[in-house]
Amino acid sequence: MPTYNTIMAVAVGAGLLGLVMLGRQLRRDPADVSAEGYAVNFGILGVILFATGLHMTLTWPLAAGGFPFDNIIFGETSLGFGVLLLGASFWLWKRGTAALASPEPLRALAKVAQPTAIFITGLGLALVAIAVAGVKYQLFAAPPEEPISGEFASHPLVEATFMSGLIGLVGLGAISLAAAITAILRSPSTAHRWTAITGWLWAITGTLLLLFGAMNFFTHIGLIMNTM
Repeated sequence: MPTYNTIMAVAVGAGLLGLVMLGRQLRRDPADVSAEGYAVNFGILGVILFATGLHMTLTWPLAAGGFPFDNIIFGETSLGFGVLLLGASFWLWKRGTAALASPEPLRALAKVAQPTAIFITGLGLALVAIAVAGVKYQLFAAPPEEPISGEFASHPLVEATFMSGLIGLVGLGAISLAAAITAILRSPSTAHRWTAITGWLWAITGTLLLLFGAMNFFTHIGLIMNTM
């Protein structure tokens, strides 16, 4: 059974942290931002998430192991985030340098991002819904054969709460990002509040997802070895 939600988690974490870094650099000094550098970064991560997310969304590989819901949770959300990263990568590569040289670079970027704010909000709400489902149905519990995570197999609510909280906070960050995009264009005085909320939420969850995904390379290999 494919378990490549490992590379997905690492890529999602790196993508969230990359967006936080971009936002903070834009706030401090847009001249320090390398549009090409972020385009390459988002392009690499976008390809990984698009490819794995699309395959998981269309083929449901995790259903064979008894986890069909994970195809929705990991596959569809990774696909959506991957497409957004690819779109950002393409635009930054083609127009990013010119936008950063404009008198109001943050506003210029917000104008381009504004149409995608609807989809970003939808993905954020979807992640919150997944978080609620995770607690209600006690999802995400690892089998006892899996190292580390399997220690909590008899207490499924522990991992369900951790993962659901993590996913829900990413979703709230997406919703606040959409609000920040709108605020930059319509109410600049409130924009910093929304960008700060997104930055903190995604800095924390991005770091945790990156580390959790890296750890899962060990735990998933251990699961395979223990069930061979």
